[in-house]
Amino acid sequence: MPNASDRAAELREQLHHHNFLYYVEAMPVITDRDFDKLLKELQAIEIAQPELLTADSPTQRVGGQPIEGFKQVTHRLPMLSIENSYDAADLTKFDADVRKAAGKDEAIEYAVELKIDGVSLSLSYEAGKLAVGATRGRGDLGDDITHNVKTIPTVPMALKSASPPALFEVRGEVYMMRAELVRLNAALAAEGEEPYKNTRNLTAGSLKQLDPRECAKRKLSFCAYGVGAIDGVTVTSQSQLFDTLRGFGFVVNPFTKVCTGLDEVLAFVIEWNEKRKTLPYDTDGLVVKVNDFAIRQRMGATSKVPRWARAYKFEAEQGISKLGAVEFSVGKFGELTPVAQFDPPVELAGTTVGRASMHNASWVEKFDVRLGDTVVVEKAGEIIPQVVSVVLEARTGREVPLVWPTVCPACGAAVEKQETAISYGWFCSDTGRCPAQLTRRVIGFARRERMDIEGLGEEVAKQLVDAGLVKTLPDLYRLTREQLLGLEGFAATKAKNLLAGIEASKTRGLAKLLPALSIHSLGGSMADIFVEDFPTLDAVLAATKEQMASVKGFGPKRADSIFEFFHCEAGEKLVADLRELGLKLTHDKKAKPAGGLVLAGKTVVVTGTLQKYGRLEIETRVKDLGGKTSGSVSKKTDYLLAGDDAGSKLAKARELGVRVLTEDEFERLAAGESLL
Repeated sequence: MPNASDRAAELREQLHHHNFLYYVEAMPVITDRDFDKLLKELQAIEIAQPELLTADSPTQRVGGQPIEGFKQVTHRLPMLSIENSYDAADLTKFDADVRKAAGKDEAIEYAVELKIDGVSLSLSYEAGKLAVGATRGRGDLGDDITHNVKTIPTVPMALKSASPPALFEVRGEVYMMRAELVRLNAALAAEGEEPYKNTRNLTAGSLKQLDPRECAKRKLSFCAYGVGAIDGVTVTSQSQLFDTLRGFGFVVNPFTKVCTGLDEVLAFVIEWNEKRKTLPYDTDGLVVKVNDFAIRQRMGATSKVPRWARAYKFEAEQGISKLGAVEFSVGKFGELTPVAQFDPPVELAGTTVGRASMHNASWVEKFDVRLGDTVVVEKAGEIIPQVVSVVLEARTGREVPLVWPTVCPACGAAVEKQETAISYGWFCSDTGRCPAQLTRRVIGFARRERMDIEGLGEEVAKQLVDAGLVKTLPDLYRLTREQLLGLEGFAATKAKNLLAGIEASKTRGLAKLLPALSIHSLGGSMADIFVEDFPTLDAVLAATKEQMASVKGFGPKRADSIFEFFHCEAGEKLVADLRELGLKLTHDKKAKPAGGLVLAGKTVVVTGTLQKYGRLEIETRVKDLGGKTSGSVSKKTDYLLAGDDAGSKLAKARELGVRVLTEDEFERLAAGESLL
């Protein structure tokens, strides 16, 4: 009879083999029950003799103890992004560049693979054992998420090799099947909770869990497509790399093809533009890579992207349906927003869409939207569904004009039409007591770019308001542990973390606090400008309307809104509460940028994922340089700052002749360098 050490080693080998057969080969040879028996036997040995537990043990996939926080990992080779293309003309130019670099006119081989819509991941194997799993982060530096990576069944704990290389870094995509999103949302719906929006966001959130047991519940998948630093193995082409990855035990997407020449690539693109809808996971394009690594070496890379690869992005998918009914949601200022319900629902980007926003009252009036209309529905970025137009030619005369409600759907108060300088549409009249308005204000107050209160999302905000614990924003700072523990879903740790997040928010300062208070016409960008002239709340309260109006970009209407907010009974009570609760009511002025206000009077649109900045950080950087940011590209746009996975905004900028900046060019511009 083998001793415990030998038996543990034998069980680990068997379990790794059966995991490989089940998740990679899809050819299991034992039942789930028999697999569980082997796993429990190994667990029993490791519990009895902890010294026999190894880092790559299959028992570690179920999730260990929570970690305190994320360490950062420096990638041995940067995780570069891939430049996007949107039509055959883009790929034709790419092909010409490749053939020029290769020094030959004949067709080049391209490895073409599906671009799975997930989260990039780097896996480092040392002497064949999984050592570190890390996010891409900013490209050169990512977060160590090894504790969560181990819970993904398709990530090998050890390379399937008798003589593994000394170092093998694998790059790939973590993603979630749509069926898993449906399962998780069904469970949330049963508890009355809001569903998750899409698989990509849920995947990213799962990987950022501090408790690996939570990540293990999400049933993520991993697909390998590339390598970083390697030592002890040689590959000379993408097709050979795929064979190597499969041999080591990784899942490689089966829908890959080595195409000879551009014509085959374009035919593959056309084929998968339709076939992708049949897949059980989300994709947003195809990746076209030069197959020969020697040619890749000659082409090289920029600081951000390899020159030997392109991502072909599918166009935003549209669908047509009938406007069957309309519901109305209530915003933080009491504004009613119409939400369309489709009859029948439409299939977009692999999901069934039954409802979508119709923007606002102005949009409804512009298109004269009527019940029974035929409407065009689109998923912006294949994520957020919205109605983009009405097919007027399809009207039969039986359509019914949209009727706005006379009472608030959330609180029953009267609905009033407002036509002022700062608001237009239908509004709930009970601003002080409407729970829907208060909930939206609490959500806005806690947002990352405002007071950044960890753990205070939409569902928690609704709980606090519905329970009567929060009737005004300052009530957040009066919450107690006992009150939170009385709410469903709140245990000691969750209550402690929320209270800590609320306490930490007291130090955010005036530039964050002002836009968090839901003052009409005072968003984050305008607040940043405002506090430079009025750096304390006392200065704000002492200012006249005329002084406020003289701030650059403000004017009388915005000044009236701010002045009236603070100089009314509710505003005075709010100020007193903020003082009593100890919030920071001052602003620390920033030093002037070294390159000067080089973006003064300029409008910048940011699209895609940047390597050095988060979205809030880059918007702040633009403001510090004197510019302003916008969410859409127009003839008035001065610059488009394009990061990775730039979408339709990049195409629109090119069409309008807007100057497109890389991140490096933006940094040079910020430093005062000429881009001519």
